[in-house]
Amino acid sequence: MEKIGMGRVEKYLKKKILEDGAVHLTLIDPEKTNPKNAEKVCVEAEKAGTGAILLGGSTLGSTSHLDSVAEQIKKSVSIPLILFPGNLTGVTRFADAMFFMSLLNSLNPYFFIDVQALASSTVKMYNIEPIPLGYIIMGSGGAAGFVGYARPIPYNRAEIAARYALAAQYLGMRFVYLEAGSGAEKPVPPEVISTVRREADKVVLVVGGGIRDGKTAEKAVKAGANIIVTGTIVEKTDSVGKKLNEIVGRIRRNV
Repeated sequence: MEKIGMGRVEKYLKKKILEDGAVHLTLIDPEKTNPKNAEKVCVEAEKAGTGAILLGGSTLGSTSHLDSVAEQIKKSVSIPLILFPGNLTGVTRFADAMFFMSLLNSLNPYFFIDVQALASSTVKMYNIEPIPLGYIIMGSGGAAGFVGYARPIPYNRAEIAARYALAAQYLGMRFVYLEAGSGAEKPVPPEVISTVRREADKVVLVVGGGIRDGKTAEKAVKAGANIIVTGTIVEKTDSVGKKLNEIVGRIRRNV
């Protein structure tokens, strides 16, 4: 029996973490853009040094639109395109990999295991590389928390987040994502990140939500984050390259 191990994209991310100290990922919500605008943002993001493109959203309904956006991105950049699906509609054959994630603090088993089971045959058929990830929603939770029936973990209860993350590590998930929610007013605090990092010391720690500048990203990396995800800033600024240059530059100082 062939042993299941890391695929090409996961190896690429881990190599970049070793080389650069941390990796930045640009999140594109296909529901909030069109193929041409997505292409423009992703080209600028790649020039700024982002490590990969994440594609997905919590309320996406059209798979055909997702296909169009994903195909256009793939034609435009050389960095990996990784799916960040909120549901079955978030899977497209044009991606290199996907965060095959379980929403650990959901009240609904659909988001913990059922949707993964439903999507698994499609992921295999499209030959998309699955990257096992434990997804933990923090703070207010945003749309992801609402749609995913999550019990968001309060920022003042870092030890709870740490236990969920350690459980993910023991279950064999190689990545853990602390999510504050798209457009969150407050990002995951550094003290929460450091607490989770101490407990779940073997996983790649991803942090996203509410990170809008280099200083905030740098603090997250210093606290133990390996990957920083930003999405809202590329939707709400005309100078995407300049903003991402600042963030990427700050997190790379922590090698």
